[in-house]
Amino acid sequence: MTLPFTHNPGRRERHLLRRHENPLFAWPPEAVAPERLLAAQKADHEEMVAFRESFADLVRRTAELPPDAGSELVLGIKQELEQHYEQCCGLPEDHERERAAVRRLIDVIMRTVQRYVGADPLAQQELDDERIAREVHFRLLEQPLVADLLHRESTIQPSELTPTLLSATPAEIDAACEIFDANQLAAIVDEAAALRARLADVALDLALNDAVWDRLNHALARVRGASTDH
Repeated sequence: MTLPFTHNPGRRERHLLRRHENPLFAWPPEAVAPERLLAAQKADHEEMVAFRESFADLVRRTAELPPDAGSELVLGIKQELEQHYEQCCGLPEDHERERAAVRRLIDVIMRTVQRYVGADPLAQQELDDERIAREVHFRLLEQPLVADLLHRESTIQPSELTPTLLSATPAEIDAACEIFDANQLAAIVDEAAALRARLADVALDLALNDAVWDRLNHALARVRGASTDH
């Protein structure tokens, strides 16, 4: 069945697209009902409209921060900006302009925070560590799968994690593997092996992408190696 999936879907529609007629999620493969797709598209659109209103208000409040704003207020605004960045990565359509605006505003706020800490080397190191962690986090969020996995109301159920990863693009799987620890990756690899065996029983061994399979095993070996080094 051909369904009217959109070109730049939101997080709800995106997961339905992963599931649609995908034997990794169910055998026999299940088609997404048209009414379910329309409901997901509607919910994604409503979330985008609400985001735009909330983001405009946040930008206004950031611009109106007084020069003598306390650290608690400034850090609260920064946290809201980071939350809006995460949210917009899961929305339909292209929101690079909003993401760029958030990055610029956070830079401005962090310069203010640096003035608070002055020449304290320990505080400066903590700010540097936070900046690096934020850059990594934002880099990972560029992959839609990571944005969907990390959303506080993720549409990806725990039981769907392995078929979701096995349906991912190479860039998505590489990024997603960075958010799991060794035990989590080991469980995913074990589930993937069991899934491959079940599909082989129904002559669907080709349903598992060997490149993705190799990436999962490579990521597990890398994380286990890092754990051993420490």
